[in-house]
Amino acid sequence: MQVIFGIIYHFIGGFASGSFYIPYKKVKGWAWESFWIVGGIFSWLIVPPVAAWLTIPNFSDIIQQTNGQILLLTYFFGLLWGIGGLTYGLGVRYLGVSLGSTIILGLCAVFGSIIPSVYYNIYPQAGKTTLTDMLGSHWGQMVLLGILICVIGIVICGRAGTLKERDLSARGQVNAVNKEYRFGLGILVAIVSGVLSACFNFGIEAGKSMADVANAAWQAQHPGQGNFLFSNNVTYVVILWGGLTTNFIWCMILNARNKTFYNYTDSRTPLFKNYLFSALAGTTWFLQFFFYGMGESKLGNGASSWILHMASIILIANLWGLILKEWKGVSKPAVTTLIAGILTIIISVLFVGYGNSLK
Repeated sequence: MQVIFGIIYHFIGGFASGSFYIPYKKVKGWAWESFWIVGGIFSWLIVPPVAAWLTIPNFSDIIQQTNGQILLLTYFFGLLWGIGGLTYGLGVRYLGVSLGSTIILGLCAVFGSIIPSVYYNIYPQAGKTTLTDMLGSHWGQMVLLGILICVIGIVICGRAGTLKERDLSARGQVNAVNKEYRFGLGILVAIVSGVLSACFNFGIEAGKSMADVANAAWQAQHPGQGNFLFSNNVTYVVILWGGLTTNFIWCMILNARNKTFYNYTDSRTPLFKNYLFSALAGTTWFLQFFFYGMGESKLGNGASSWILHMASIILIANLWGLILKEWKGVSKPAVTTLIAGILTIIISVLFVGYGNSLK
């Protein structure tokens, strides 16, 4: 039951992340940097402490009492993740929701799930799973096999993207759904985003002591009831300060360069709706990690949790891509290849879930 609930929580978080960009498509008359930072203020500054306050009443005391080096390292990984999150928006902008999310989150899944276990091989810590542990156990081998299958699924989806571009070029068509579709630049941005986005998982590991304090306090009041579902909420506050810093600086630079500061008060645009949809997008984005923390409390913050979370996001994002007709007018082989990639990723999730149940 622990594994089943963990998978369900990760899927809900994946649905939130795979869907968060949709409200942005309802924003009218604003430049990308304007609606991105408005949504980001909700994602990284407003909603996280509210969620922490609702679930961990003394979360600010935990942060104040945490070692400064831990806070700095957690914040630093948040900065790096912020660059990944920033380029995620650009990747989706140039590649579309389905292909952009697949490549970015696929890379993020691989790096985020493997690197921590490699790190603990070099710097062992009690209670932490190393890559050697995984290679030497049946459950670990199943998880690693699932990760490998996920990589294969990502490659297949990437192939679908190249077929899509070839089809559109051969017909001399402009993608009516995504007029900014640029495969070459999008792939470059997606690679940068995928690698740096994995730093969020590293930030969770760096700030784990804060979550442990919250978990211990809850367990003292609820003995025998397992781990605290919301212990990561205090860690998110610090990580997302880093993400806010990176994104705020870049968006302000773009506002100045593109002279788009007027967006925030431009009465010629539907201001109320623009703020509302941006806030909805930002809040929906945060919910992915709110539910990730719940899933992690059931499965642990190892390769299983991260790959399940990322794979579910990829699945939902691709479904949205089909619903939004981003693949309209593309040949049947391209769509078939995309579906094959999605099914491969689903299989990878089953392997990871099975391996974790053996553990």
